[in-house]
Amino acid sequence: MAINNNDVQKIAQLARLELNDEQATKFSSELASILQLVEQMKTCDTESIAPMTHPFDAALRLREDAVTEKNLRDKFQSIAPATQDGLYLVPKVID
Repeated sequence: MAINNNDVQKIAQLARLELNDEQATKFSSELASILQLVEQMKTCDTESIAPMTHPFDAALRLREDAVTEKNLRDKFQSIAPATQDGLYLVPKVID
């Protein structure tokens, strides 16, 4: 796929980037080489390869799911201006 400076300028405008002509020329050649690499990768046979979530087939160490802090809700709500049924009451901000 051929990318010219006009394509790069349109992409830059969408991304709200300001590029001069020299930068657009540089990026057009870089983008063209990236797209060429993608086209090469499309020719690879990947039918027998299973999808992976991570390149390293490693399991994560998980910590025990246990409560480590005290329930201080009553203490925090005692200094709140208004609470009801364990919830904070706040003024209505949207009509």
